[in-house]
Amino acid sequence: MWPRLYPSPEKSPRLLFADREGRIYDHPYLLAMGLSGYDVVLPEKEDFIPLPIGSALYVLPGRYPVGYDPYKDEPVVLKENPFNPGEPVFAVAAYLAPAHTQVYLCPYVESTDNLPPLPLFSYAAAGWHKGRFWATAFRSDFDHRQEVRFFDETRIEKAAEKILKRFSHNRFIKHLIENCVRRYRCPAARNFVLGRLEAPAPCSPSCNAKCIGCLSWQTKEGPHIAQERITFVPTPEEMAEALIPHLKTARRAMVSFGQGCEGEPLLQAKLIEKAIRLIRQATRRGTINLNTNASLPDEIERLRLAGLDSIRVSLSSARDSYYHAYFRPQGYDLNHVRESIKRMKNRHGFVSLNLFIFPGFTDEKEEFGALCDMVSLGIDFIQLRNHAIDPLWYLKKIKFKAGNECLGIKNLVKKLGQKFPRLRFGYFNPPLR
Repeated sequence: MWPRLYPSPEKSPRLLFADREGRIYDHPYLLAMGLSGYDVVLPEKEDFIPLPIGSALYVLPGRYPVGYDPYKDEPVVLKENPFNPGEPVFAVAAYLAPAHTQVYLCPYVESTDNLPPLPLFSYAAAGWHKGRFWATAFRSDFDHRQEVRFFDETRIEKAAEKILKRFSHNRFIKHLIENCVRRYRCPAARNFVLGRLEAPAPCSPSCNAKCIGCLSWQTKEGPHIAQERITFVPTPEEMAEALIPHLKTARRAMVSFGQGCEGEPLLQAKLIEKAIRLIRQATRRGTINLNTNASLPDEIERLRLAGLDSIRVSLSSARDSYYHAYFRPQGYDLNHVRESIKRMKNRHGFVSLNLFIFPGFTDEKEEFGALCDMVSLGIDFIQLRNHAIDPLWYLKKIKFKAGNECLGIKNLVKKLGQKFPRLRFGYFNPPLR
């Protein structure tokens, strides 16, 4: 007879695990658990949603899964396949489709010391229930701009080929198509060739930070990069030639300087300023945005005066020690970031936070207090972006010390909304014009 106080495997998602061939199984009775900081917890039923279309399941090599045993009322580290005793097993995590924010991370135990860090993806907790996969997440934005069902491969390639023929002389356009569209299948670059929504504008090969989770630059000891960094600096004219037609014709048109495939765009502020002026001489339509670490307040103000509409400031933590441990800033600190936000707001610009969501850290009470101080500078919008990093490796690298009560990610958003009624939340850069 099933213990009355414990969740039944018929009512809660079961633990996922993989064998050495990458085949994924659901455990006959262990339940899926979640990671919050260093704590392994049993999620509530409402914390799970069906795995969104466009998501993926990742096998975590060298890492044992952790499930909840309802008979023993305790977490259990699964080390061998119950269907094939003696065979090792590996944890399975969900990489969520865009517009979805993780509530819990995938719990795991490293099978040996000195494992290399996992690749730079996010790792949400997942399980199996009623014939389908589930993940601990919620939909944080109902914008459909990066949903896979709206990307037709044949249409994308035809559009890309047409643009390449028209602008064969333009290095910037050639990079967006040959590298971003064809090599990395970047959703923003694909939207650019389709003439819709937000277009990317990478331009900076260098950076003034050495983020431990940088997507395009790493030391030998760090994780594998997600994509190679741009290797040249396009001219303002090349960028304007590409971006003006997009802003003139695209629905909900937007262009964004500062991408995961480049360094810090503020280091190319003079180039961007000239590009913005060329664009605004040709059209007032659409939103010009900058994704940035906000390290250089004077350059932020320069770009705002040139016609920059909005900035999105990346933030791993609003606490100085943890911010520095992640970003490893070169020649600036969190006070410069705060000053950049103030300058943008003083010039009536729009400011978003690109908040890296890490359950058990982002929702700590002390972090919440520091984040409220940051929001009070005039933040308009918070993008709830899943932190793409190996969870346990990250906590070790920033020397995280747990101890504060956690609010929960959903409750964090709720409390921020209550404290700042004008604050908006989402996942993507919002178009303003």
